[in-house]
Amino acid sequence: MLAKGQTVIQLMERLAPKHYAVPDDKIGLQLGTVQKEIRKVLVALDVTEEVVDEAVHEQVDLIIAHHAIIYRPLAHIQTDTPMGRLYEKLIKHDIAVYIAHTNLDVADGGINDMMAEALGLTGLTHLEDVHTEKLKKLVVFVPEDHHEKVLHALFSAGAGWIGQYSHCSFNIEGTGTFLPQEGSDPFIGKPGKLEKVKEIRIETVVPASIERKAIQAMLKAHPYEEVAYDLYPLDLNGRTFGLGRVGKLSEALTLRELTNKVKQVFEVPTVRVVGDVERQVKKVAVLGGSGSRYVRHALFAGADVLITGDIDYHTAHDALAAGLAIIDPGHNVEKIMKRKVADYLRKTLSEHKYATEVIASRIDTEPFQFL
Repeated sequence: MLAKGQTVIQLMERLAPKHYAVPDDKIGLQLGTVQKEIRKVLVALDVTEEVVDEAVHEQVDLIIAHHAIIYRPLAHIQTDTPMGRLYEKLIKHDIAVYIAHTNLDVADGGINDMMAEALGLTGLTHLEDVHTEKLKKLVVFVPEDHHEKVLHALFSAGAGWIGQYSHCSFNIEGTGTFLPQEGSDPFIGKPGKLEKVKEIRIETVVPASIERKAIQAMLKAHPYEEVAYDLYPLDLNGRTFGLGRVGKLSEALTLRELTNKVKQVFEVPTVRVVGDVERQVKKVAVLGGSGSRYVRHALFAGADVLITGDIDYHTAHDALAAGLAIIDPGHNVEKIMKRKVADYLRKTLSEHKYATEVIASRIDTEPFQFL
């Protein structure tokens, strides 16, 4: 069975929820439709004409990419321009394009975690906090013999997390009363007769982002025709998500040794380096993409070195003066997401018994040549 386009997007947004994106980021479905079955998905960093040609050759129905193909409102689409040709080719071959950008940067298991993992960093924190989950309290009343089933459904849906503790709830025994009216189909009792039932009041916390998912799971597991439950907003914050990662190497390396490791794990031929290559470094900040504005964040975090792309001349001088080393492997290191996201989608679709194929683009979209 092939997955519908909407299903593929829903699974992608489990990894990188759209609300994680920074304001005004160009994410989501940018071209085409997902109201169709998807035979094959191509995961790419950029959507260039070469990548579109690859998608056409592979008979792809959906491209999931990191960088947007539409950054600003279009005044026109002229098919004798490079971008016009790209849009035309995508439309003619019915290839949809979906973008996961800063939401994929921020997400647990997203690009910055991929980079940190590749370098072997531990004890990770964020370089910059950008999103904090709002919490709600869900209260539901359950007959005793369905207590564990409903509780398990809520926890499986993601409810019950407080900091580093999962499966958090409070459970109180009590008596519920109800009188089924004519036309009802009660799980317990009969219409027209007042019932008193031993029930358990379950209280647990639910991140606002999964509120609907948690309620649906609870309702599915609950035996009652009409479920009594309450949902309260809380003046408490849940988990915080952020851009970049700061962590420690298992052992100190020289800046030269770390540079060689960066070239190896990110598969880049050359890098730009700021700082004494023989100095020892242990605490490392990483940020996929353009990181010039995060030098001060790295310094504040106590990092010895910042690994990021697109560092400009004056920012490099500022970092050098402040004692922060920099390794700039370029923006293209974000290509690490191609295989990782493809692996995630392939595994998740398979778990749901879908036959949709997922491949990582083989096109290297690095625009620079290194001579």
